[in-house]
Amino acid sequence: MLKVENVTKYYGDVLAVDNLSFTVNEGEIFGLLGVNGAGKTTTFRMIMSLLEPTKGKITLNNQPVGYNISEKIGFLTEERSLLTKLTVKEQVIYYGTLKGMKEEEILKKLDYWLDRFKVSEYKERKIKELSKGNQQKIQFITAIIHEPDLLVLDEPFTGLDPINVELFMSVIKEFKEKGKMIIFSSHRMEHVELFCEKLVILLKGKTVLSGSLKEIKKNYRKKVIKIIGDIDIEELKKAKGVLEVKKENLEIIVKIESDDYVDEVFKIVKKGENINKFIVEDASLNEIFVSLVGEAYEK
Repeated sequence: MLKVENVTKYYGDVLAVDNLSFTVNEGEIFGLLGVNGAGKTTTFRMIMSLLEPTKGKITLNNQPVGYNISEKIGFLTEERSLLTKLTVKEQVIYYGTLKGMKEEEILKKLDYWLDRFKVSEYKERKIKELSKGNQQKIQFITAIIHEPDLLVLDEPFTGLDPINVELFMSVIKEFKEKGKMIIFSSHRMEHVELFCEKLVILLKGKTVLSGSLKEIKKNYRKKVIKIIGDIDIEELKKAKGVLEVKKENLEIIVKIESDDYVDEVFKIVKKGENINKFIVEDASLNEIFVSLVGEAYEK
């Protein structure tokens, strides 16, 4: 288990992280979210023991994080951290050796992952000769080559096309199934919704929302109704509790203040014709994030 307990970090007089606490259990994918400057990168660096907290403590399996357990952690940074003049093989051997692996073991696992990511032909190529997407694959391999207990993924899908995003997703899910702890950060909320059981949203270093994704979505009062049919949209816009009505392709999207107003909308829909769809859904995580962070900024 990773435990972040009442962690605060100052840079001089600047408060970067403010009394942050969360836990990540084995076999769990945890989302650490926030706008730029929210404190995510500082938190990652403290977990990696690259920075010391000003207050609080961070432990991994009851041990304080530090150099002595660095081989148990894998980190994929948002910024490229590859040595571009090295070949792929040299790069991965270098990282694997830093994590306490023997070269024979590194090369065996390297061949497996290069094949898995469909980049075996680049083994002897220099990093600088690879596309951004293939560089991201190599960076991911360096983060997982030693099969860490904790995997920290900061914007892991940067530079990837949809097919390779799916490939990365499958590997991340495999690590989860093996009981690994995973911290996942992305500005793409649809990716977070696919993965994360629990999450924390940071704003200016402070937690503004935390808990299970399922409960967060359930407790957010605003709902979305998706309708297909011939309906008087202007009448819908005037209905009690309706916040917004828009048309997207064949669907009419109605946002309401809460599920208390579903019946109001349904009464209008019943007057229409050719009704093929009427579904009430929780708001998306993206909508919750924008609403929450926007409101917090305005305070």
